[in-house]
Amino acid sequence: MSLHLTPYWEAMASLHPGLTPARITSQERGMYRIQTAEGSMNASVSGRFQFESRSPSAFPAVGDYVMADLSDPDTVVIHAILPRKTLFLRQAADGRREQAVAANIDTVFLCVSMNADFNLRRLERYLAAARESGARPVVVFTKTDLIDFVPEVLEEVRGVAGDADIVMTSIYGEDGFGQLSPYLEKGHTVVFVGSSGVGKSTLVNCLLGEERQEVGEVGELGQGRHTTRRRDLFELPGGAMVIDTPGMRELGMWDAESGVEQTFEDVETVISSCRFSDCTHKGEPGCAVRAALESGELDGERWESYLKLMAENAEAAEKARRLAAKREKFRQNSRGGRPGGKGSPKGGRKRR
Repeated sequence: MSLHLTPYWEAMASLHPGLTPARITSQERGMYRIQTAEGSMNASVSGRFQFESRSPSAFPAVGDYVMADLSDPDTVVIHAILPRKTLFLRQAADGRREQAVAANIDTVFLCVSMNADFNLRRLERYLAAARESGARPVVVFTKTDLIDFVPEVLEEVRGVAGDADIVMTSIYGEDGFGQLSPYLEKGHTVVFVGSSGVGKSTLVNCLLGEERQEVGEVGELGQGRHTTRRRDLFELPGGAMVIDTPGMRELGMWDAESGVEQTFEDVETVISSCRFSDCTHKGEPGCAVRAALESGELDGERWESYLKLMAENAEAAEKARRLAAKREKFRQNSRGGRPGGKGSPKGGRKRR
């Protein structure tokens, strides 16, 4: 596997003399698989790195470029993460912290299955998170050979996708996934995200040209079953890098206000037309939102979705603030609360 160190990454790596640049190719339970110019190996983060990390997303994620100490091949240690260009975040399953899904990605493939699992409101969430990441969102319809209502669904998706590209794929036919080719340039990194069973791993296997990822059957109600259990980075034959991810039943927002605003540009435009800048949209005179809802210009479900995501994002931002304060307090206590330390009584514990 190639590292694809661009001049940017080489410049960032030069700031860490004595360490070797590497890329995270997989991560599971605090252990990492990294790729260096010398090959692939296991690694862990240093104790200092763990102590100084201010949030869960400060730890390495698949796609990160890191600096590692390879002096002991049996104990490879990661000491630093190079500044990320993009980062796809979500709320962790416990709802109390954030989780880094993939880093330094150029394109996010938002996979949507054309079965009973299709959900427009979920797609809005994915679009918001993808735009917040800084990467390019692309809506990927999978299994298009299984249904016969593509035009209707496509029209619905166009209504929420904005400027995001929409491509159709199928594992059948000579060129069922050829529309993905323009996004798979040599050295570029893409990530597949979506619900369980939408066909992410199947597409990855097709692009790789071999069965590298386990795939499973879809249930009777069109609901997928988890087959991919961790995030992995692979190199495609043409030199592009692809990250496969476990299916997400729900995608919780985490610090994605800008992404929500971009995804709901039409709603933001209506809001900006209200007579009062602090309009609550609940009955004030000159409320453009109420007028748009009554006339049908603004879809009621889309408006409710916007409100829900903005409220969820605000709640996540408050959780992030409390988490940061808690971790900072822990660090201060660790540095200054030891006997004889800065925060302890002078001279430490008095001997009797």
